[in-house]
Amino acid sequence: MQRASARITREVTSWPGVEAGAGRRGEFAFTVGGREIGHLHGDHAAHFGFPRDVGAQLRDAGRVGPHPVNPYSTKMAARAIDDDEDVAEVIALMRLNYDRVVA
Repeated sequence: MQRASARITREVTSWPGVEAGAGRRGEFAFTVGGREIGHLHGDHAAHFGFPRDVGAQLRDAGRVGPHPVNPYSTKMAARAIDDDEDVAEVIALMRLNYDRVVA
């Protein structure tokens, strides 16, 4: 079975313009035109940045939780990766940011 990070990376890097690689703090980041759309911490967590209103809606819907660095900010969000449903949701959240960046 392929690791969660490999599955996410394979899908997200198939989108036009997405680059992936090591970030400044040990994370594995996905960028489009130099803008990060999200990053992974191994196979267990994904972190995102969203506009405040989008982050609040996603949090209210239970799609993301608070980011460990700033749990009170709705701009910063986290998603645990425990199973296939989480992998699919991380990909969907990356796509949400991707679509915003390329629009």
